[in-house]
Amino acid sequence: MARYRPDDEYDYLFKLVLIGDSGVGKSNLLSRFIKNEFNLESKSTIGVEFATKSLKIDGKVVKAQIWDTAGQERNVGRWLKELREHTDPNIVVMLIGNKSDLRHLVSVSTDDGKAFAEEESVYFMEASALDATNVENAFTEVINQIYKVFSKRAVEAGSDGSTSTLPSKGETINVNEESSILKRIGCCSN
Repeated sequence: MARYRPDDEYDYLFKLVLIGDSGVGKSNLLSRFIKNEFNLESKSTIGVEFATKSLKIDGKVVKAQIWDTAGQERNVGRWLKELREHTDPNIVVMLIGNKSDLRHLVSVSTDDGKAFAEEESVYFMEASALDATNVENAFTEVINQIYKVFSKRAVEAGSDGSTSTLPSKGETINVNEESSILKRIGCCSN
């Protein structure tokens, strides 16, 4: 029998940020993942909005707090450059080619997206918020990769005889060394 857990009860809280140009579908990706909804008439995000969703991984409740930012016109290379300049250099990054349902209007080919992701050592997946293709997969893949970082850290901490465990709720974690392993793995695709 599953134990009831209120929304504010979780083992880990991961924060994800959606960034990208205006009109690429960030809000609809979030809406599709959180509520399984799509709004063809969605308006541009002003400022920042966020939503949460909890997942169960290895028997632990992981709450994902996903921030949806207002789009700004930049190309992917510039977004990655800014991410690397203003955040931890080893964060988990996934490049999502949204609107894959519009094959006849494609701006970037799948091969180009994969090649760019491999060159930049980030994950890659094509998705469609409209028809829900790979939306759940993209978010859960990122969340699972972050969780693996913490799991690996706990195993390594325990191997030296210490009684360290995974960080407790509310504890800040530095993932510098651990996530560099993820960057060497390359990208994943659909």
